[in-house]
Amino acid sequence: MITEEQVIEALKNVIDPDFDKDIVTLGMVQDVKVDGLNVSFTVVLTTPACPMKEMIHNACVNAIIYYVDKEAKPTVTMSSRVTSKREIKKEGVLPGVRNIIAVASGKGGVGKSTVASNLAVALAQRGAKVGLLDADIYGPSVPMMFDAIQEKPMLEDRDGKTWMIPLEHYGVKLLSIGFFLSDTQAVVWRGPMASKALMQLINDASWGELDYLIIDLPPGTGDIQISLVTGAQITGAVIVSTPQNVALTDVRKSIAMFNQKDIRVPILGIVENMAYFTPAELPNNKYFIFGKDGAKNLADELKVPFLGQIPLVQSICEAGDAGRPAVLQENTPQALAFSELAGNLAQQVAIANAKKTEKQVELV
Repeated sequence: MITEEQVIEALKNVIDPDFDKDIVTLGMVQDVKVDGLNVSFTVVLTTPACPMKEMIHNACVNAIIYYVDKEAKPTVTMSSRVTSKREIKKEGVLPGVRNIIAVASGKGGVGKSTVASNLAVALAQRGAKVGLLDADIYGPSVPMMFDAIQEKPMLEDRDGKTWMIPLEHYGVKLLSIGFFLSDTQAVVWRGPMASKALMQLINDASWGELDYLIIDLPPGTGDIQISLVTGAQITGAVIVSTPQNVALTDVRKSIAMFNQKDIRVPILGIVENMAYFTPAELPNNKYFIFGKDGAKNLADELKVPFLGQIPLVQSICEAGDAGRPAVLQENTPQALAFSELAGNLAQQVAIANAKKTEKQVELV
């Protein structure tokens, strides 16, 4: 007879590689049931975007067969509960949002908004509740990238206050200053006005419950970035760069900003965009137009996670212009790259939330 105790003991041999502990000790095993040779239980992951989901599932099945009974018939249900360091309460800044992730770059033109948009959609595809806030007040791009140029958020009066209701496309809740402007209208504001507008998008919007709120920051290290990181409890930052040295120099400046003593936002990782070019007629060839592994090497140097490389593909640009993020192009190299990137980011968020204290990146 198989017992629940035998099942629990067997599952202590399944190690979560992110935390280097067994899934029983981590409290990930629930609802163990035994009926003859039929064994069922639930494994609760720290995110629906966990890149280790299949590996952990297979390890659980093998553990039951190897340590309990080779004739056992295990059924493993994979569930998730996104972790958070933020206080999830009804009041305060962004109530109900478990993780706020700032996507930043030291300079413009590196594809930061493209990465942020595809990250948001990729996380939603994996089952997470996701929002995307376009914090680039002077150059908003989310309305175009999500084919929502002509749309306007609804307003709702509740509790004596007027709330903005984010739009929703491709499973992602969206908000941008661009929704309140015409196609040709320019934002001619000084820094304090732009910062105030950003905080309105944060404080006066009804985001509901979200696992991840991706904030697409403008390039640089100015008023808007400082207003955000001091006005909201940020889980961590993702830095986007291209491989060439002129971009990597500005990556150091971005990291230095997040590393300021009065800011102290953890760096979740670096993304290398436009990493290489592969022509369609030569799918096995890679041409490193802007240099090879520049951002990857910098991540190694600074001892921060390297989240992945995004290829230089014309269809990524075309997808953004058409309002359909490239990650929606199933089974293409670019879609697979963005999906892998999302899994790696979710992994780093879970690791960051598990740490009692965060070591900041020391620049050398």
